[in-house]
Amino acid sequence: MPCINPEGKPTETGKKVLQALRDNGLCSAEKVAEVTGVALFRVRSGLRDMIEAELVEMVTDKYDITEKGIGLIE
Repeated sequence: MPCINPEGKPTETGKKVLQALRDNGLCSAEKVAEVTGVALFRVRSGLRDMIEAELVEMVTDKYDITEKGIGLIE
């Protein structure tokens, strides 16, 4: 199950990941998986897709939501 649909918007899983990043700040993929209950392999795949879509950015070895990502879940 992808985190981004063909229109470039987050799916329900994608929204969970983005909300976890918004609510918890910088997080590892493992922390996002723990908080959301989404399998780690799906979180990692989704984070890669969301980085490409500029919804998430990588800061050292953690992830953070971008303003664009925040705009899509509010």
